[in-house]
Amino acid sequence: MLNSWPEPGLKAAVSVLAQPVTGNSDNGDEHFLLHAFRSFAEAAGSLERSYGLLRAEVGRLNGELEESNAGLACSLEENRSMRVYLDRILEGLPCGVLVASSAGDISRANPEAVRLLGISNSGCDAVAPESISSLPAVARQILERAREESGEHELQVPDKSGVVRWLEARHAFISDSAEGASVFILRDVSDHKRLEAAQEKHRREQALAEMSAVLAHEIRNPLGSLELFAGLLAESNLDGDCREWVEHVQAGLRTLAATVNNVLHFHSLPEPERTRVDLGQLLDWARDFFVPLANQSRVVLSMQNRLRGVLLVADRHRLEQVVLNLVLNAVRAMPGGGWIELGGRKVQDGRAVELSVADTGPGISPEHLPSIFEPGFSTRAGSPGLGLAVCRKIIEQHGGTITAASRPGLGARFTLTFPLAGKLSAQKLSEGSVA
Repeated sequence: MLNSWPEPGLKAAVSVLAQPVTGNSDNGDEHFLLHAFRSFAEAAGSLERSYGLLRAEVGRLNGELEESNAGLACSLEENRSMRVYLDRILEGLPCGVLVASSAGDISRANPEAVRLLGISNSGCDAVAPESISSLPAVARQILERAREESGEHELQVPDKSGVVRWLEARHAFISDSAEGASVFILRDVSDHKRLEAAQEKHRREQALAEMSAVLAHEIRNPLGSLELFAGLLAESNLDGDCREWVEHVQAGLRTLAATVNNVLHFHSLPEPERTRVDLGQLLDWARDFFVPLANQSRVVLSMQNRLRGVLLVADRHRLEQVVLNLVLNAVRAMPGGGWIELGGRKVQDGRAVELSVADTGPGISPEHLPSIFEPGFSTRAGSPGLGLAVCRKIIEQHGGTITAASRPGLGARFTLTFPLAGKLSAQKLSEGSVA
């Protein structure tokens, strides 16, 4: 900072210099010196005025700078507050947001994106990945598809616990980014998919209910006539072979009538009429019933029956329906002939029994295997796809389970498992429903 010279001191110095000089000093030098100091005084005064103006200008500029700094600090605080606000919104979004460069480096991923992509099971402990290449394979697949193709893309993504979820991804480029960055929006649409599946199942059940009404009119009347004529044939004088064939026809007609009734009551299947059923006799009956059909269809029918004398509290007619349905399906699957095995044995240290029907047909494709017991599912054109669904419902009514195993080209095996002694059998026995 410049210091101003005190004007009184300067004037005093000039006054001293202006006094006459005694002695031998030259008069010209005296006037020259006086003139020089006067010029110096004028220059000093001008300099002092300029310094005053400079100080005023510096003060004004300092004020403007302080005002500008205050405005900048306010703007920075507002920007910081806005960023915190937007970060909280981003972290609280119900959808995942992931920002990545054209090289695949991830610059931002909110907790929901981290969770949906299967990086971590906990949103609090989730750590954003460094690049798309570090993501699980299924997550990379849906992001690459979303980037290459427009629109929304859905994919099944299993998480670390093994639960399969449906993930939807949408991609958009960030236009003002010089690095070609892009943003991915991710959503979990598993609930929507489950709702669609439930609606589709409800639609199929409605269609099946309508079909049941048609069956009531189109099948039951002619079926009753067939049962009547078969009864008349059985009462006529027939030889031993013909009488046996008629008995088979009657048994088949009774089973068909029971099947129609079950289809009609599919949505409210009545409780089974339980009796003590000898499972060994049931398998022997099924073998004898299918021997003529097997010979005609060039099918070898074998038996592994270890259940003779084993009793199960069950509805025999409905168990017959299940076994007949499975064997008929096996015969239809082998139009050129093949091999069918009926099996029965005790399992689980004698606490349960297992009935099985195996064949050497073409088998069931892996994509169809989880759906074969669903109502309405069928791989044959024009088939309503009710047989296996009714079978499962009957088995579940008896407290059992039905499973299917198959390898394409190597046949299929259906296994029925029933508990031998349990609360269900004891309850039915105590109610007096067992004949």
